[in-house]
Amino acid sequence: MELNQIYFYTATILNWKRLLKKDEYKNIVINSLQYLSAKHKIAVYGFVIMPNHIHLIWEMLEKNGKEMPHASFMKYTAHQFLEHSRTYYPQILPYFQTSDQARNHRFWQRNSLPV
Repeated sequence: MELNQIYFYTATILNWKRLLKKDEYKNIVINSLQYLSAKHKIAVYGFVIMPNHIHLIWEMLEKNGKEMPHASFMKYTAHQFLEHSRTYYPQILPYFQTSDQARNHRFWQRNSLPV
C-alpha cells in the first residue's frame, strides 16, 4: 500500500474464525482506527466489521514511525486480541496458535487484500 492512495481493504481472521462476533473485539478494531485517525496517520471513509473479517475504505496519510499505518493497525489489533483473549477467553487461544517462529499466535490471515 502507498501513502495518499485510497484503498478498499479486506482483512480476514485466521481460518475464518468468528472472533469479531463479540463486541469487545469489534471495539479493539474501532479504537485502533480512531487512534490512527486522530493522529492523522489514516483517513477512514467507511468500514464494516463482519464476524470473521473487516472491510475498510481508507487512505494511508503518513507513516506511523517507521511502518505504514496498515501494518501498525494489524499488529496492534492482533496484540490486543491476544491480551483480551488471555484475560477473558483463554479457551479460544488454541484456535490461533501458530508454528511461526516469530510468534505463538496469529489472529489475522496473512493475505490481507488492498485494492
